[in-house]
Amino acid sequence: MEAISTSIETNEDYLTEQFKDCSDMVIRSFKLMDETQLLLVYLDGMTRLQSIEDNILKPLIFSGLPQGIDRIQSLAEMFRREWLPLTDIKTDKSLADLVNHILHGCLAILVDGEASALIAQVQGYETRGIQEPMKEATLRGSKEGFVEHIRTNTTLIRRRIIHPLLKMESFTIGKYTQTDVILAYMKGLADEKVLSEVREKLGKIEMDGIIDSAYIEEWLENSSFSIFSQIQNTERPDIVAASLIEGKVALITNGTPFVLILPVTLWSGLQSADDYFERFIFVIIIRMIRYIMTFISFALPAIYVALSTFHPEMVPSYLMIGIATARENTPFPTVIELFLMMFVFDGLQEAGVHLPNQLGPVVSIIGALVIGQAAVEAGIISTPIIIVISLTGVAAYTIPRYSATLPFRLIRYLMLFISGFLGFVGFAFGIIFLLIHLVSLESFGTPYLSPVAPFDGKRIRDLLIRYPFWVKNGRNKKGRST
Repeated sequence: MEAISTSIETNEDYLTEQFKDCSDMVIRSFKLMDETQLLLVYLDGMTRLQSIEDNILKPLIFSGLPQGIDRIQSLAEMFRREWLPLTDIKTDKSLADLVNHILHGCLAILVDGEASALIAQVQGYETRGIQEPMKEATLRGSKEGFVEHIRTNTTLIRRRIIHPLLKMESFTIGKYTQTDVILAYMKGLADEKVLSEVREKLGKIEMDGIIDSAYIEEWLENSSFSIFSQIQNTERPDIVAASLIEGKVALITNGTPFVLILPVTLWSGLQSADDYFERFIFVIIIRMIRYIMTFISFALPAIYVALSTFHPEMVPSYLMIGIATARENTPFPTVIELFLMMFVFDGLQEAGVHLPNQLGPVVSIIGALVIGQAAVEAGIISTPIIIVISLTGVAAYTIPRYSATLPFRLIRYLMLFISGFLGFVGFAFGIIFLLIHLVSLESFGTPYLSPVAPFDGKRIRDLLIRYPFWVKNGRNKKGRST
């Protein structure tokens, strides 16, 4: 590793070569009263210019050489003791490290005749303000969300967990991006095996760049080809804080507001932050509705095909007559009708997600109404199909996390086709294969269906129902232990 030269011209030539064609690079040269030459190097837009002017440039121009009480051995020591009282600084002797510090927004001060440089922590780039996450909005609770600045995100967590057992380990990943990643956990609560596995996998990541936490997520997952995510992502600091207290691990990535949480289970994606902010009696009912609607979101089209095509005897006769009458003039089989409408509905949903906020809901709602009505009037689609697809789409919206809906959208198509060929027998086979996959899936040693499979009576009480906090903490309402 090349060391800093005592010749300031040599150091300047090296830095000029490293930052060649970089229009935001600033190299400023000064001479003190004793003709000693200084070099200030920083990236414009990455530093606080006001701090540089107040703590460095003004003392250089107006104060001259400071006179210390005791003997000062070097000019670098003089800067550190006299001219930079308000700035966090350190000394570096490597040119490669010097370049790295400059790229991170630090100010480098080189002195002619000295083989070291002062690194001043004066980072000051623009960041987005703290706002409520749009995709994880709650009716009650904190309105703060993570931002793209990693230190702001760690502060949001520290403000909620004020305890020295909250540990944060730093990693740098990405050949070119040099992205900062922080592993956060509660010492004594987090599983050491999980921590060791995460550290090992983070150390093995070899990529040119880490732009988002999703890049890391794919490296960490044990079953990359599974449609179910084994790592949860969130923009809410309160969810991360609650997960850390539960013994889970969080990964905070610089440049993205999405923090990764692991290990997770299937039920993590079906739970909302509002479940812990509303009264537990109402949450019990809401959770039951949510679980039922989740099943409907992927099973209803397949069940309709199986009943109407293969097992009409299971449907009341007057209802079956109405369905048959509605389908009398339609040219396609039921499974084709459902596939076409599901495809159109998912297309409108994706258009609504990616369009501007003002246009997204309008396109989704009006598009579905217009296309559905036109298809029925043209005799292409029967009316019961519109009802089934509408109920299926509404049921999917009851799932709190968008990423948790994606696997069920794919399963919906698979279940539809297998039921379209084999009826309820195919539907049963589809459910069995789905359960086999979920039972065999793990997230960092945690079974994906736990605490249902394997069964854990103590943990399952927070799955189907939400107990009062004074019960969960092992105390009755008057504070006596239960």
